[in-house]
Amino acid sequence: MSWPEIALRLGVAVLIGAVIGLDREIRHKAAGVRTIGLVSLGSALAILIVIFTSNDIAAVSRVIQGVLTGIGFLGAGVILHHRGTVEGLTTAASIWAAAVLGSGAGLGAWAPVMIGAGFTLVLLVVAGWIEYRFKHRDEPR
Repeated sequence: MSWPEIALRLGVAVLIGAVIGLDREIRHKAAGVRTIGLVSLGSALAILIVIFTSNDIAAVSRVIQGVLTGIGFLGAGVILHHRGTVEGLTTAASIWAAAVLGSGAGLGAWAPVMIGAGFTLVLLVVAGWIEYRFKHRDEPR
């Protein structure tokens, strides 16, 4: 694998993670551009290191499993139970999605990564707007 290919895979992972993080940052959530960008970069880097050092597809599978399990713990750290409500679930899911997208970028799986990133952003931005409007529909304007 060439240096430009490695840079492309890592760059796409950072970009996707940063864009997802920007949504969380705009909404003043616990994890933002840097955190989610680093999650995506770290996932891609873990995959690339295994690809670089081994031809064993089972090793790649194990690394993906480990990354996603570990990211689950990070995501759990942003979930809070506060006065009868649960907060941080969307941010935790965003962190997990960024890890999956970063892993895909590390593998060079461009079509699923781009389509997945698009759907992730639609869910965060468009569905977030719809959800907000639905929750506040009875309030006077």
